[in-house]
Amino acid sequence: MPFSFIDLRPMNKSAMYVMTEFVLLGFPGCWEIQIFLFSLFLAIYILTLLGNGAIICAVRWDPRLHTPMYFLLGNFAFLEICYVSSTVPNMLINILSKTKAISFSGCFLQFYFFSSLGTTECFLLAIMAYDRYLAICHPLHYPTVMTGKFCGMLVSLCWLFGFLGYPIPIFFISQLPFCASNIIDHFLCDMDPLMALSCGPASITEFIFNIQSSLVLFLTIIYILRSYILLLRAVFQVPSAAGRKKAISTCGSHLAVVSLFYGTVMVMYVSPTYGMPTLMQKILTLVYSIMTPLFNPLIYSLRNKDMKLALRNVLISMRISHNS
Repeated sequence: MPFSFIDLRPMNKSAMYVMTEFVLLGFPGCWEIQIFLFSLFLAIYILTLLGNGAIICAVRWDPRLHTPMYFLLGNFAFLEICYVSSTVPNMLINILSKTKAISFSGCFLQFYFFSSLGTTECFLLAIMAYDRYLAICHPLHYPTVMTGKFCGMLVSLCWLFGFLGYPIPIFFISQLPFCASNIIDHFLCDMDPLMALSCGPASITEFIFNIQSSLVLFLTIIYILRSYILLLRAVFQVPSAAGRKKAISTCGSHLAVVSLFYGTVMVMYVSPTYGMPTLMQKILTLVYSIMTPLFNPLIYSLRNKDMKLALRNVLISMRISHNS
């Protein structure tokens, strides 16, 4: 059933409709392709949960990782679990569903969490860049500035600002008339697909949302790049080759995550997507919303000796407790 409307027409007056659900088309293909995609995304989702969950456990259980850097990394891993869980479970259900329907409120709830968690990730990546800058450029002041209390406050502000920025714009977007169609050619509810269905004037609402998102992206990426320019300049002044290697390795992991996330997000939300094939938009959205949370634990654990040792200890502890 492609449409689901409540008819509110009086006898001889103009028609008004209230949308009650949307249809997420997802990825095209026959049933065999849908089964393959379901298996692939389910495997990615499980690996993402296991990888980021392992980082959280390692940071929680290993006393050597009770430092601000790993506290931020543990929060980042938790954020990635939330981020991927805002889209993948519903996408898996829709792949196997015949109707592929999502309720009106469910669609905008997903839109809100997807936007808020993405914004929180931008802020948290900026805080992680600040932490590395402070640790390498001002090592003597680092223990007194980046205390546990201050680090916790910074993380709390990331979540607070991430979730307080979108309720009002998304509420006004939900009040727009959606009367052309209820079919969304995407696998999630996002700004561009929803605005394509609106048949009312939404220039101010769309403008505010886009300005807000662009400001978050540009301000955080500018701050991150500035921090790493100063950081790399300080690193190359370190006389010890081993010290330079360790600093570059630690920063390289963060820069890899930043490049992967911001690169695809900038293409989708900053550069014009008009004329871009719908399938390409879906693939780009997949990269930053699903693939990035999968790669993050691999990037951080494979390039960090302390994290690899902590993960090994966690696995050994789990094996011992299981055998006993």
